[in-house]
Amino acid sequence: MSSHREAPEISKDPVADNTDVYAFVSPERPDSVTILANFIPFQNPQGGPNFYEFGDDVLYEIHVSNWQASRSDVVYQFNFHTEIRNKNTFLYNTGPITKATDTTWNRPQYYSVRRLERGKNPEVLARNLTVPPVNVGTRSTPNYAQNFTAQAVHKLKGDRLVFAGQRAEGFNVDLGSIFDLGALRPFQMAHLIPSAAAVGVNGTQGLNVHSIAIQVPIKDLTHHHDRPKDVMALSSVIGVWATASRRRVRVYSSETGTSHSAGHYRQVSRLANPLFNEVVVPMGSKDKWNAVHPAGDKAFAKYVEQPELAKLLPVLYPGVFPRLAKLKAKRADLVAILLTGIPKGIIPGFQNYTGSVLADMMRLNVAIPPTKSKPSPLGLLGGDAAGFPNGRRVFDDVVNIELQAIAGLTYPLVNPDYKPDDACSAITQGLTPKEQADDRRARGRTEQQCRGRHHHRAGHTGRHLRGRRCDRLGLFPAAGAPHRRGRDGGLPQAG
Repeated sequence: MSSHREAPEISKDPVADNTDVYAFVSPERPDSVTILANFIPFQNPQGGPNFYEFGDDVLYEIHVSNWQASRSDVVYQFNFHTEIRNKNTFLYNTGPITKATDTTWNRPQYYSVRRLERGKNPEVLARNLTVPPVNVGTRSTPNYAQNFTAQAVHKLKGDRLVFAGQRAEGFNVDLGSIFDLGALRPFQMAHLIPSAAAVGVNGTQGLNVHSIAIQVPIKDLTHHHDRPKDVMALSSVIGVWATASRRRVRVYSSETGTSHSAGHYRQVSRLANPLFNEVVVPMGSKDKWNAVHPAGDKAFAKYVEQPELAKLLPVLYPGVFPRLAKLKAKRADLVAILLTGIPKGIIPGFQNYTGSVLADMMRLNVAIPPTKSKPSPLGLLGGDAAGFPNGRRVFDDVVNIELQAIAGLTYPLVNPDYKPDDACSAITQGLTPKEQADDRRARGRTEQQCRGRHHHRAGHTGRHLRGRRCDRLGLFPAAGAPHRRGRDGGLPQAG
């Protein structure tokens, strides 16, 4: 998983559990950046009658660092509040819902957005924005994609867009295989406990998350409030992460059965690079990692320099990773990818370096334009500089990328004499083309084929998109309509 239930404490608090962060230059609007922060993992579409929702008692934040200090230079804050229209029914909705303001939706949710910038007063961008209902089913929320997505995309002042609500899970991972003592394809038969070759199973397929998505002009995020053009300039790189915080005190009432929170907010979850706390940080330090600021990640650098998984692979697969078994040096390649960004001079014409402070941030060079023709899901490993670890797009295959990197494929970046094991580039989750296609449909599912074949997002001129792949274009909010309960109890269905 990217960061689903990745630490003991946050696994007990799903409403505050930050599952994935994405950041990329917007393909349909390349003068802007789209950032998504997902929360509340493993949502079963039929999880009623108390369906999933953001926490009224959680402060959700998206942070941006823009000047080599790994600090919060720009922050977007999101606070939610929920209402109950009819307290005398158990129903989530008392009839079909066709828009977020319908009174048949019994538990509507609203939110506010604030922007904080270092050295300036906080700015309220919006209040009482509507969250769409979850995708209950064809009777309760008919025609979900066209009825709810567009109306839940709100235009904010300053040419910004925001969305908050349920979305299809866009993260692909074969959970059962990877966490079953590191079963990797195509080497199952070479494992210490061998198994027959088999295709992968996407453990998150058919599930949903709650997304907070914001699209802002690049100049909203950069240190000089400009749109950088020089890829090699340090000012072209931003660092992004998301957090969830709770107040220090929670008091329970025996009279109402509810709780009230008080005191200052304290961070309980954070996320930037996928799988960092999940796979790199050991069990005894995971809760602490969730509570500290990225600028304090020097304390966790030793786990990046000598990752446990890199030591396990030669043991679990005797003879498959012989060169990795002999690699005892500190992994400066992984430190660059995860903790500092890649400095110039390593990859020709590329850098996403944020300075010497060791910090887990999603680094994005905003001077690199989006790849619109044949983007590679392997990102930088696939020759596509607009993909992970230069930011992260929803379709980037971060599991394969990071597994291959940990196995040694990227070590020649810092030591050209090192020759990776042949197995490195062969590592795969083994998801079938059908599963990948189904997942793409779920993620980009068309939002009614890009909202009626014409993109008519609020405040922007429509653009004809017939025949173009919606999920690859990343049209805001970039993740597809949530899965719904299968018809009359069947398997979950997209959109």
